[in-house]
Amino acid sequence: MEILKNSLIILTTSIGLVFIVVTAVGLIRLPDVYSRTHAASKSATLGVMFILLGVFLHFWLIKDEVNTRLLLGIAFLFMTGPVGGHVIGRAAYLSGVPMWKHSVKDDLGPYLKEQKKAHRQSID
Repeated sequence: MEILKNSLIILTTSIGLVFIVVTAVGLIRLPDVYSRTHAASKSATLGVMFILLGVFLHFWLIKDEVNTRLLLGIAFLFMTGPVGGHVIGRAAYLSGVPMWKHSVKDDLGPYLKEQKKAHRQSID
């Protein structure tokens, strides 16, 4: 039974490590701030969540202690990590940071033009 517990802890921690490595490679290799933000917000969130899950399992299965702060940390990261990435990407777009020259689609540009037009009409 001890081998199964340790294997589960090692598996979750290793999955988290793989996601963190993917994040590091994405931050180094991806061409623009929008792609890097995507890599950092999605895979880093999953990586840290799996590592915290491994720590929670260690304390629960090996030490017989349930640490609710770890569960709250996992929930907090799950909710705030992607939102933070989205906010950083939107702030970069609105401040004029250019997209990669080979980007295929800009979904936010036409929407913002339409919003500006509607705002001007409401003022007049």
